[in-house]
Amino acid sequence: MGDLFVTPFIAGLLLALLLPLVGNLLRLRDEWLATLGLAHLAAAGALLGMAAHLPSFLGAWAGALTGAGAKRAGGGRSNSAYGLMILAGWALTLLVAANTALGDALAHALIDGQLYFAGWRELVIDVIVLLLALPALRWLTPRLIAARLFPERERANRLPAWRWHLGFDLLAASAIAAGTATLGLMASFALIFVPPWLAFRLAPDWRRAQWLAGGFGVAGYGLAFALALIFDQPFGPVLAAVFVALFGFSGLGRRPVSAEF
Repeated sequence: MGDLFVTPFIAGLLLALLLPLVGNLLRLRDEWLATLGLAHLAAAGALLGMAAHLPSFLGAWAGALTGAGAKRAGGGRSNSAYGLMILAGWALTLLVAANTALGDALAHALIDGQLYFAGWRELVIDVIVLLLALPALRWLTPRLIAARLFPERERANRLPAWRWHLGFDLLAASAIAAGTATLGLMASFALIFVPPWLAFRLAPDWRRAQWLAGGFGVAGYGLAFALALIFDQPFGPVLAAVFVALFGFSGLGRRPVSAEF
């Protein structure tokens, strides 16, 4: 691997570890569709930010936070709301591309994947997001699992549940924004969707689901990066194809995940 690809590889590798861990909690909360909705809004925000000569991450973050805020204002989980996010993000992305000097090619790069263009700015952002997200996940995870398995506990004990639900929404939006700005929309969705699905099928408990999700994310990312370079292919579609193949080879059995710590 030449020096040209070292920075993009490391930037993407950090997200290949983080996004599946976030995806585990999204799957636990039955919010996997939210990832695609937030990613679409992040892509639209990134394009709007670049049109305004701002870093793509700031635009992506604003777009993802808008989606997270709309979700909270709408009263929580709703697949219909996530579907609207997907449509709104897709429409905005293509309309901005059609009506600015950025052009359709850049919009497609955001959607299909533009990892090879990631530089030091993306790497620094990904490092910051990872360093903030990992301790936050450690604090949030037991509270979110308890909220999922024992929803009446928060109300009965008058716990300030809004803190960890809102905190996780902001964390997920930030991780998805970093992924969209670095990897592209569909590559980020592949990392946040497939490794947790595989982990939930194979792991006997929550701890091992975390290890499996992170392991699948990193291994699939490394394989996809190598294959894309060797065969001179775009990274995003190769990553998606690798994860689809991994899912196909994972077997048909599925075990429920228990909330052990």
